[in-house]
Amino acid sequence: MEYQFIRDPISGLRIKISSEHAIIGRWLNEEIGKDKVAMVQALIASVSSSYEPLTLKGQEIDLILTKDEALFEAHALHQDSEDLIAYQDDDLALEENGLSSGCGFEDFIDLIDSWAEFSGSK
Repeated sequence: MEYQFIRDPISGLRIKISSEHAIIGRWLNEEIGKDKVAMVQALIASVSSSYEPLTLKGQEIDLILTKDEALFEAHALHQDSEDLIAYQDDDLALEENGLSSGCGFEDFIDLIDSWAEFSGSK
């Protein structure tokens, strides 16, 4: 997983990440920012000593964390077919591309630690 941290004078601290991991970048930029890094690090510590997956519910994206991987899922991925009936006349379809992604647990730890250092959250 390749990424780059950016200090943008307009939008603040951002991560630029490969397209197949775009939802991870969205999650870090929009759901976590620099204010919730300590909470994510505490979640990492908890899952390290647990056998059960832990879920961090976000406004638009959920993180499901296990000892093996970090899985990111957009809430739009779980839309009921009833919710989509309103769009039936417009021939719109729910596109699942970009609504979920994952990475290894160690890669996730490296990402969060690097983000914490970059954002000054440590």
